[in-house]
Amino acid sequence: MRPGLLEYKSSERPQLKKNHAIIKIKRVGVCGTDLHAFEGTQPFFNYPRILGHELAGELVEFDNAPGFENGESVSFIPYYNCGNCIACRNGKPNCCVQMQVCGVHVDGGMVEYLSVPSSSLLHSEGLSFDELALVEPLAIGAHGVFKAAIEPGEHVLVMGAGPIGLGVIEFARIAGGKIIVLDINKERLRFCKDKLHVAHTIDASTDDIIGKLMETTNNDMPTVVIDATGNLKAINNAFHYMAHGARYILIGLQKENISFSHPEFHKREATLMSSRNATRLDFENVITNIKSGEIKPVTYITQRVKFDSVLDEFESWLDPSNGLIKAMIEIS
Repeated sequence: MRPGLLEYKSSERPQLKKNHAIIKIKRVGVCGTDLHAFEGTQPFFNYPRILGHELAGELVEFDNAPGFENGESVSFIPYYNCGNCIACRNGKPNCCVQMQVCGVHVDGGMVEYLSVPSSSLLHSEGLSFDELALVEPLAIGAHGVFKAAIEPGEHVLVMGAGPIGLGVIEFARIAGGKIIVLDINKERLRFCKDKLHVAHTIDASTDDIIGKLMETTNNDMPTVVIDATGNLKAINNAFHYMAHGARYILIGLQKENISFSHPEFHKREATLMSSRNATRLDFENVITNIKSGEIKPVTYITQRVKFDSVLDEFESWLDPSNGLIKAMIEIS
């Protein structure tokens, strides 16, 4: 693959390696990373590359995976860490110095069979293949909310109502936050109202954003701002949306330099932090909340396509007018 080009290729089934497992892939969720890679705008990316890291399938072979059985439904944590660097030693494998993300730094799961480290495997806990494939993007949101340390009753501005933003909304709600969603896509804002019961949405293309935020927060402004857009203009603008003492968490990723007024940031005694990937604890948190019915991620799926039709459909998912929330690829 290179920017703007997808193609099919034949390959051999991977051979079982020590401390690895082989998964027969059944579902592949398509995310912003995949779409940005197609456009050529995804950081940390090189070509050619097999996409796909939101995955679910059947475990068909493994070495050193105690508690797992051949034939069971599984997913996995697609962030391969070294285990030895300072981040890994400090319990932060999600930002490993030598990070290799499946489908970004190494080839991903738009394949029939995929070899993964046995240590990355996740039991399905009774979840369907569709639900399992959506655990990873929800875990990204869960990790960002964990970093934000939301207190019940806080106003939380979530910028971007794509799949990652939806995960942020879900877990911010669970944490007790008062959610405000900002997006330029009217269909996604409507989805947030209708499906996630978000009380306050702002259309960034037409509304007076600061005025709406002041009105909604009783002139306080949000004490938590979380970006899930990966859009430079949106990221820079959001420095104006923070309350004094606010935390600003960047989940979305883009290639350029962030720019903001130091005096404005300083007088707020604001906190700026990034949120990268997710930990096993985040994945387990997501699975628990799907099992309990607290989160119903299958409602996010707006497009389904068989694997042999991906070439025909993929580019259309870049068009905001197509109503895409989440596309799901089915592999028999």
